[in-house]
Amino acid sequence: MPPAVHPLRCRCGALQGHVELNGRSNRMVCYCQDCQAFARFLGPADQVLDAQGGSDVVQLAPHRIKITQGAAQLAVMRLSDQGMLRWYAACCRTPVGNTLTSRNMPFTGLLAQCLDSAPLEPAFGPVRASANTASATGEPKPRAFGMAGALLCILGLVLHSRLSGRYKDTPFFTASGAPVAEPRVLSAEERARLRPTPGQG
Repeated sequence: MPPAVHPLRCRCGALQGHVELNGRSNRMVCYCQDCQAFARFLGPADQVLDAQGGSDVVQLAPHRIKITQGAAQLAVMRLSDQGMLRWYAACCRTPVGNTLTSRNMPFTGLLAQCLDSAPLEPAFGPVRASANTASATGEPKPRAFGMAGALLCILGLVLHSRLSGRYKDTPFFTASGAPVAEPRVLSAEERARLRPTPGQG
């Protein structure tokens, strides 16, 4: 019997796939300046961020992510040459998710915008953690919670993926371990334009 799945698609439908639900995941909201900058890079930030600048992220092992249509639409950027890989659909600039720079660290944070063609809570549960709340916009700041559990979940899924060998099964890296698309690295000037202006944070 095939595993239960949750649909994955970009806004325009050119990129489609699903997430297998037979594994651990953790759902959190991240308010960091980098996630906010990524949202601004893609377009109107309010299509990605909540009212206080948070991104709804589902953390899971990348081997559970299957792209079934439009894989050529996957594009990737980095906020700096040391930054993580931030994936999106080039066709309509829908955020897809974040990975580390090597497939040897099998961890993906999928953005809710590529998953909201069906309700998130039945598949991935409620938000269990909130991080980097000092960078949230407005007052009062959201409460930070759940990070110890989130870190344990990440360590567990990375370890399981490595030990099983399934870390090689990823839509974001080729068989040789290179990203499937050439990352666009932003300049310092581009990055500065995407950061919150004084008074926003």
